[in-house]
Amino acid sequence: MYLILRESVYYVNLRQAFLLSPFYANRISSRTVLFVSVPEQYLDEARLRKVFGDSVKNVWITGDTENIDDLIKERDTVAMKLEKAEVKLIKLANAERLKAIKKGGADEREEAPMDAEPGSLAARWIPNKKRPSHRLGFLGLVGKKVDTIEWCRTELARLIPATQTAQDTYRSGSYKKVPAVFIEFSTQAEAESAFQVLAHHQALQMSPKYIGVTPPEIVWSSLKVSWWQRVVRRFAVIAFVTALIIFWAIPVGVVGIISNVDNLKGIFFLTWLNQVPPAIMGVITGLLPSVAMAILMSLVPVIMRSGEPSLSRVELFTQNAYFSFQVIQVFLITTLTSSASAVVMEVLQHPEQATSLLAENIPKASNFYISYFLVQGLTIAAGVVSQIVGFVIFNIIYKFLSGTPRAMYMKWANLSAISWGSVLPIYTNIAVISLVYASIAPLVLGFAFIGLSMFYLAWRYNVLFVTDTSIDTRGLIYPRALKQLFVGIYISEVCLIGLFGASTAFGPMVLMIAFLVFTALFNITINSAIDPLLYNLPRTLAAEEDSLRLQDSAGGPAKNGEGNEKMSSAGTAAEGKEPGFISKFLKPWSYCDFSTLRRLVPNDVVDVQNLYTDEIERDAYYPPSVASGAPLLWIPQDPMGISKQEIRDTGKVIPITDEGCTLDDKNKLVWDTETVRPPLWEEKIYY
Repeated sequence: MYLILRESVYYVNLRQAFLLSPFYANRISSRTVLFVSVPEQYLDEARLRKVFGDSVKNVWITGDTENIDDLIKERDTVAMKLEKAEVKLIKLANAERLKAIKKGGADEREEAPMDAEPGSLAARWIPNKKRPSHRLGFLGLVGKKVDTIEWCRTELARLIPATQTAQDTYRSGSYKKVPAVFIEFSTQAEAESAFQVLAHHQALQMSPKYIGVTPPEIVWSSLKVSWWQRVVRRFAVIAFVTALIIFWAIPVGVVGIISNVDNLKGIFFLTWLNQVPPAIMGVITGLLPSVAMAILMSLVPVIMRSGEPSLSRVELFTQNAYFSFQVIQVFLITTLTSSASAVVMEVLQHPEQATSLLAENIPKASNFYISYFLVQGLTIAAGVVSQIVGFVIFNIIYKFLSGTPRAMYMKWANLSAISWGSVLPIYTNIAVISLVYASIAPLVLGFAFIGLSMFYLAWRYNVLFVTDTSIDTRGLIYPRALKQLFVGIYISEVCLIGLFGASTAFGPMVLMIAFLVFTALFNITINSAIDPLLYNLPRTLAAEEDSLRLQDSAGGPAKNGEGNEKMSSAGTAAEGKEPGFISKFLKPWSYCDFSTLRRLVPNDVVDVQNLYTDEIERDAYYPPSVASGAPLLWIPQDPMGISKQEIRDTGKVIPITDEGCTLDDKNKLVWDTETVRPPLWEEKIYY
C-alpha cells in the first residue's frame, strides 16, 4: 500500500510539472473548458462573457451540423471516387503504352502538349468503353451506366458550392444550437478557475465540464444530449455492462471448469474422460482454458466504448468497465468454478463441509493462472514485438488496397495507435491476481513476474519505436490503474478472513478483519488527499511556475529547471547531508516534488507564443465539417501527359496535383520519399 501511495505522490508531481510546462500551458486545449447540458438561455456569447468575466477569449456555441455533415460526406465520397477513377484511367493508358513499347510501336519519351483536345490523350491508348464507369443504382450493380470521371466532375460542381454555402451559414450563427459550449480563456490559470467553480445554480446544468479536450477527440454526436438523457444513458450503459458481466459468466465458468477437469472424472456422465490420453488431457487442462479465456476477453472492449463526449472520456470509462469485467470474469468466476470443480465429488459426499472444502481447495485454481500468465506473457509479448497482425495488414491487405498515391501515403505515414482503456486493464488484473495469490499460493508470484516482465519489455519497445497514442487523457489512465490495485488487496484480505474462519482460527481472522478496516481507511484517505491534486491544478504551483519561468528567462540558477533540485533539498543541503536512496524512496513528497520533477520536462521545444495561426485558433472548436475544405486529389504523373490534362480539366472543379508520384516500368506507383514532400502532408497541430 505504501508503494501505491509513493507512486501516486510521485506521479501527481510529475503530471503537474508537465501540465504547467510552457508548451502544454499555452496549448488551446489547456485554456478551453467544455460545458455540456447548458440551459438555452445561456447559449448566448454575451451572457457567457458576463458570467465568466474579461478572461474569456473565444466562445464556440455548438450547433446541429447534420445537414453539413451529409454534404461533406457526399462530397468527400464523390471526390475519392473521382481520384480512384483518374488513377485507374492513367494506369490503363500507361499499361497500353508499355505494351506498345515492347512491340516497338511507341516512343517512351513522347509527351503530348498541354493544349491537346480534352479526352484525346487517353483516347490514343484506350477506347471509351474501357474508361472507368459505374452504375447509378443500388451498390453500383443496377441502373444507368455513366462515365465515372465526367459524372464525378458534374456532381462536385454541385456539391462544393452547396457545402461552402452551408458552412458560411453556420459561421454566421444561423444554426440550431445544441446544449454544449467551448469557452477559451486567456491563460491556463483562468481556465482552471472556471473549471473548478460551480457554473450554474441549478442541479445538473452546465455540468459535467471538461478541460484539456482537444478538437480531434470530441464525439460531436454526444454533445446534443440533454441532462436527463445523459442520466438515463449513464444508467443504461451501467446496466448493459452489468448484464454483459453476468451473462459472460457462463462461457467463462465453462473455461474454469475445464481447467480442473481431472477432478470431474468421477461423475457418472464424465467417466469417458478416463480414456483420454494424459498428453491430450494436459493440453486440455493447461493451455486450452488460457487460450479460450484470451479469446473471450478480446471481444469485450469494443462493446464498452460509447456514451462520453470525448474519446479520452471513452477511454477512461472503458478502463473502469473493462477492469471490472476482467476481475469478475477472468479472476473471480474462474477461481470459483475451478475451486468448485476441484471438490465437487467431496461436496456431494459431505455437503455439510462445503465451506471448509472450498476454502482448502481455492489454491488449486492457481494452476490455471500459472498457465494463464505464461500463455499471456508468451503470446501477447510475442505478438506485440513481432507485430504479426500489422505485418499481414501492411504487406498483404494493403498490397491490394494501395491503388492510389493517397492510399500509399496513408500506408507509410500512419502509425498504429494504442487504446490504453482496453490494454491496461488486462495487466492491472494480472497484478490484482498476483496480489491475491501472494498470500494464498505464493508460487504464482514467480510466474506473474515472468509474464509481467515479458509485457514490460515488449510494450516498452513498442511505445518508444512502433506505436502512437492518438488520445490524450492528460495522464489519468495510469493513476486510475494504481487505484485499482487496491481491489487485489481487498480480495486477498477477504480470502484470508474466509480461510481462517473456515479453519476456526479466530485470532488470525480478527487480525485480518482489522487489516481490512485499516486498508479501507488508508484507501479513503489517499483518495481524499490525492484526487483534488490529480484532477485540478493548484494556484500555488501556477504562481511558482511563473516565478521559475521569470528566473529562467533572466538566466538565474534555475535555468531550464536544473537548479530546482537544489531548491527542493535546501534544508538537507544546509545541514551538509546528501539524501540517500532510502530517504528519497521514503519521502517522495520532499525529494520528488514539483520543483525537482520540473527539470525533467523540456521547456524550449517550440515557440509557445506562436503555436497557432489566427485561422487555426478561430476554427479550433468548430465542428470538423464546418471547417472542412474540399480534399486535394493526388494522381500519378505519366510520360503521356494524361495527368497534366486531367489536372487542367478536373482542377476547374476541385484541387488536384500529380507532384511526387510517378509510374514505373511495371506500371506500379512510385512515391518520391527523398526529395519531394507529399502534397497530402499536413503539419501536426498540437491543440
